Amino acid sequence: MSGEEYESDMDYTDSDCGDPGYDDYYNNQQWGSEADNDIDSEQNKKDPEYAIHECLKVEEVERLLNENVEELSNRLQITPSLAKVLLHAHEWALQDIILKYRNDASGLLVTSKIKSSHEPDSSIALRGARTGTCLVCVNTLSLERFAALTCGHTFCKDCWCMHFEVQIIQGISTGIGCMAQDCEVLVPEDFVLSLLTKLTMRERYQQFVFRDYVKSHPQLRFCPGPNCQIVVRSKELRAKKVICSSCKTPFCFRCGMDYHAPTDCGTIKKWLTKCADDSETANYICAHTKDCPKCHICIEKNGGCNHMQCYNCKHDFCWMCLGDWKAHGSEYYECSRYKENPNISRESVHAQAREALKKYLHYYERWENHSKSLKLEEQTLETIKSRIHKKVMHASGTWIDWQHLFEAASLLARCRYTLQYTYPYAYFMEAGPRKVLFEYQQAQLEAEIENLSWKIERAETTDRGDLENQKDIAEKRRVTLLKDFLEV
Repeated sequence: MSGEEYESDMDYTDSDCGDPGYDDYYNNQQWGSEADNDIDSEQNKKDPEYAIHECLKVEEVERLLNENVEELSNRLQITPSLAKVLLHAHEWALQDIILKYRNDASGLLVTSKIKSSHEPDSSIALRGARTGTCLVCVNTLSLERFAALTCGHTFCKDCWCMHFEVQIIQGISTGIGCMAQDCEVLVPEDFVLSLLTKLTMRERYQQFVFRDYVKSHPQLRFCPGPNCQIVVRSKELRAKKVICSSCKTPFCFRCGMDYHAPTDCGTIKKWLTKCADDSETANYICAHTKDCPKCHICIEKNGGCNHMQCYNCKHDFCWMCLGDWKAHGSEYYECSRYKENPNISRESVHAQAREALKKYLHYYERWENHSKSLKLEEQTLETIKSRIHKKVMHASGTWIDWQHLFEAASLLARCRYTLQYTYPYAYFMEAGPRKVLFEYQQAQLEAEIENLSWKIERAETTDRGDLENQKDIAEKRRVTLLKDFLEV
């Protein structure tokens, strides 16, 4: 992409067309980074970062959980309520629970029962044969107004109900405990529902319980998409990419955040926290414009490609390092690689702080640059779509004839997204042979991505065979890097 402007023989004038077939065709496509959202695509299934998964509705998840509850209840001869407590506490490891408690089924049977409200207990003060005093509200009531947990602590039903409502308002459900001091017994679901009187509270409690059950199940995760009710299930309990079939949101199955390969979940959290703390400094230092290294005219980046061509003197240079683009075939590794100061350990505290900021800015600027490039390339794709629309309407090829451009744009987005997340990985990586290899592969991927981006932006003057070849090279670089460094 050039600086201020780029002259091309492509006429980007929009043309209106009332052909519904065209609109239907393009509305059914997935453009840019959204092309990865086809969860059934062969491309995704071959991708080393992709996790095989299924997207379930709420009722399907409830059926799945209830099947486990029923099986455990039958195998250990316990109530479904206690079975839920055990499954939730042991992350739904059904077979592990059966093995652990097989010889203690009788004990579980006893603990699963709730004491009869007619039985006197140490938690109530008796006032004759049929009454008692609740030690919370200090009211004297008939024994029918009391309820007890398996721990033996008994309080009046009104106090229990109030206790539950307070906990539910605070968002607590499966973690509701006994009211007695220092008692660690959890309140089972059926006990709570038997005493809650307000319909809204019952519904909220059941929603919170369902949320807790899903969160505790290692094979289940809520889709983080806005207002999406889908729960994703995968047996690959690793930091891999899954895609919601409903809202098309891709995310990391392990942590639920935006997918971040090759960076692991813990590292990306540290990186995002650091960016949030230091982003204002980085944004202040990293200007949005740079001077052409040859004629020194001010240039604004208006495309995703880092291969820049000055609109004034036509000099080709790298946006990141301002080096001559012709040398990037051999020196691209030096552009993406951060050069550590070998004498930093002997420098003053202030010098070390400056060096730490310099290192952070090196990685942050490249991280932010690729994020911006993804957005700019979406705009480029829109202009290409408009131009292809016009060509097809004037019988200059069919929509299928131009499909390779959109496939190339999709691949470019996938590759650049991976490249963006290589920078947090490199920032926290310790120096050594492994980091040298990683930065070499990172640089190779970056070089091929920029070549692909350059050719896509000049789509009509790029030979289709050349573009297809560049796609293959870029994807092989991406897959190789992920296979070597993807931490799952």
